[in-house]
Amino acid sequence: MRKTRLIGSLTAILVLGMASMALAAQGSPQAQAAGVWIFFGIAIACGFGIGVAAMGTGIGMGNAINGALQGTARNPEAGGKIMTTMIIGLALIESLCIYALVICFIMVFKIPDFASIVDKLF
Repeated sequence: MRKTRLIGSLTAILVLGMASMALAAQGSPQAQAAGVWIFFGIAIACGFGIGVAAMGTGIGMGNAINGALQGTARNPEAGGKIMTTMIIGLALIESLCIYALVICFIMVFKIPDFASIVDKLF
């Protein structure tokens, strides 16, 4: 429970910090400096998002396969139906990780050109 609160708090701080930088005035030096932090924030968020998505889908797939194997062990005659349902379920679980990957790709392509940000600062 304590670990979950810590992860939730850190995620909220990251989201709120990114929102405050995005709302900074466009022409101010603080906004230009914030551009660098937005660059790094998006990069870190993409890596974190894919990691969490892969971990969650991995746990979900493991539980699904475990349940299918236990069901087949208890009733071998229903193995075909259980296998079909498990494969469909695994495909749906994997689609969640693919959605996270697509969102991360969208975020990465929204990253401004790092060289232009550094040129504005110096």
